[in-house]
Amino acid sequence: MKIMEFEGKGISPFYPGHPVPVELFVGRQEEINRIDRAAYQVSSGKQQSIFITGEYGIGKSSIAKYIRAYCEDKYDLIGIHSFLGNSQSIEDITERTMTSFIEAKIINQNRMEIIRNSFSKYVHRAELFGLQINTEALKTDLPDLSKGFLSFLKNLYERLAKEKVKGLVLIFDEINGVSKNPEFAHFIKNFVDDNAINYEIPILLILCGVRERLGDMIKNHQPVERIFQIAELSPLSKQEMEIFFTRSFQKIDVHVNDDALEFMCRYSAGFPKIMHIIGEEIYWVNNDDIIQVEDAMSGILLAAEEVGRRFFDNQVISALKSKDYKSILKKITTDSETGFFRLDLTLSKTAILAMLSESEKRKFDNFIQKMKNLKVLSSSHRGEYTFSSRLFPLYVYLTSANEGKK
Repeated sequence: MKIMEFEGKGISPFYPGHPVPVELFVGRQEEINRIDRAAYQVSSGKQQSIFITGEYGIGKSSIAKYIRAYCEDKYDLIGIHSFLGNSQSIEDITERTMTSFIEAKIINQNRMEIIRNSFSKYVHRAELFGLQINTEALKTDLPDLSKGFLSFLKNLYERLAKEKVKGLVLIFDEINGVSKNPEFAHFIKNFVDDNAINYEIPILLILCGVRERLGDMIKNHQPVERIFQIAELSPLSKQEMEIFFTRSFQKIDVHVNDDALEFMCRYSAGFPKIMHIIGEEIYWVNNDDIIQVEDAMSGILLAAEEVGRRFFDNQVISALKSKDYKSILKKITTDSETGFFRLDLTLSKTAILAMLSESEKRKFDNFIQKMKNLKVLSSSHRGEYTFSSRLFPLYVYLTSANEGKK
């Protein structure tokens, strides 16, 4: 087996698994315009709330990161991007918010110093590589901080206003766990209402999550439905993907041939998360300053394996190894007219059966039950089946590229 040489490769311009750096952000102009209007309103003294939604892997965290930097630069709004992945309670949210403020990187040093001083009780000591948070003191105060959340923010904003800060940005990301807690919906609604009536802090509140998470909140507390403007993210266009890949490789002085770029865009399907995985794998297989078709295809094959490892557990991957199931999956995830992966996530049983051979039809019921057990598919009373994530048909499409290469 040939060992790849990595010495001298430098730093990859791709960020799989992380929000994209602001300088590499592309597209989303319509959504940015919507949030821009809200940010302007906040800079004029109003409160605004946005829910950024879209499928998993579509770039919700990246646009939130971009918006935070954009608001600081254009509107003098200072804020945090808080990931609530492990949060289950309001105290957890408060702790993550406080920690995010302490760790925030603010361009204006005077403003950053005000924030650090406001949280000085919870900073144990300055370390060589940053600040160490006094978690014991923070956890002790969490019950009071949770109850006085808005009061604390009001005090912080008034200090920052002396440095001409016009408002705050609070981004709550990865809300999957906490959104199912009924307390969370009530917390958000009370936060918005209480601020509007009693505190009047100009705040841009942004939540990031798939539509189902907003549905959870509305089910737990119906009035939440009236709070948010919705910014819905769709897959990036081919032109936007081309700009992204070209700009990313230009950053390291690497040229991408047009035919290689065509493959990269086709198999990324407009999903920023997939684009970064594909770009990363191509970066490591390429050994000169030109990306050619061979580089692109080799990287895509490796990317297919990486997508499987990242997004689907071993049971799903094992199911794909079944010859019969693989044949059925390939048919129902491929558009017969274009040969591309299917954009429509919902198919009727009648439409599926029309694609299958007699042998496959006999195994169809077992196949459907297996996919439902693995939460790949869900069914409705109308005889329709829906993929739980667009990433799955895309993954099947990527793995089919691997077979084609072989």
